[in-house]
Amino acid sequence: MRWSSRRAEVVPSPNIWYYPADYELENRAQDSAGEIWRVLGEEVEWAGRDVLDVGCGDGFHLPRFARDARSVLGVEPHEPLVRSALKRVEGLSNVDVRMGRAQRLPVRSASVDVVHARTAYFFGPGCEPGLAEAERVLRPGGTIVIVDLDVTSEPYGGWMRADLPHYDPVAVERFFARAGFGLRRVATQWRFTTAADLEAVLKIEFSKRVAEQAIAESLQRNGNRAQDLTLPVGYRVHTRVKPTGLVLPGHSAAVSPEADSSSSSPRMP
Repeated sequence: MRWSSRRAEVVPSPNIWYYPADYELENRAQDSAGEIWRVLGEEVEWAGRDVLDVGCGDGFHLPRFARDARSVLGVEPHEPLVRSALKRVEGLSNVDVRMGRAQRLPVRSASVDVVHARTAYFFGPGCEPGLAEAERVLRPGGTIVIVDLDVTSEPYGGWMRADLPHYDPVAVERFFARAGFGLRRVATQWRFTTAADLEAVLKIEFSKRVAEQAIAESLQRNGNRAQDLTLPVGYRVHTRVKPTGLVLPGHSAAVSPEADSSSSSPRMP
C-alpha cells in the first residue's frame, strides 16, 4: 500500500515497490470469497462507464473492472509498476495505464464515472489534495470509492496497530464521515496455497517482530498446516457521490483544510 502524508506527495511503498513477487501472492490471496467485489457492486455501478483506478500498482484489479466498464485507466506513481501494469493489461483494448500521482491526476476534469482506490493514498487526514482531484475528474453523479484496511478488525488490525501506534482508525473514520462518505465494513478471508506463501506476505507487511508474531498466530490458527491456510482480514469501503446539482451552503462534500488531523496517515501501501 502507499500511505501518503502532508509532507510528501509520493511515499515509497515498503512492500509492492520492493517485493512485487510477494505482493502478487498477497493480491491473489486477498478476498478469496469476493466479498469486497460484492460490496463494490452494491455501492457503485461501473458497467458501461469510465473507471479510474488511483494507485493501481501493477494493475492487478484493472482486468476485473475491464470486464464490464466502457474504459479503465490505472494511474500509478512508480514507473516499474506502471510497466508491469501495462504488461498485465496487454490485449485489453479498453484499458490504459499512466504514470501519475493522486494529487495531480493526468486526467481531464469531469471525464470519469468511478474513481477507485484500494489500499492506496487515501488514509484519512492528509489526503485532502487527492480527494479534491478525485472530485475534479468525476462527472456529476460519479462515485469515489475507497477501500482500506479496517484497523479495528482482529487479528490483522491488531498487528497493524502494534506497528503503527500513532494511527487512530476511529479518527480516520470520523474524517471520512465529515467528508460525506458512507462506510461499510467487509469481513474477508485471505487464502494461501502454502504456509510459505503466508509467511512471505506477512514479512513484507509488518516489522520483523510483528511479522514473527503474526506468522506464529496464523499458523496456530490453521492447526500448523503446511497447505491451504486462511487469515481473516477486515476492510472498510468508503463511498461518496459527486452532487449533480447545486450544493447548499453547509452541505459541501469538499474536505476542509481544517479537517481532523488527530491521526496522521500510516505509511504502509
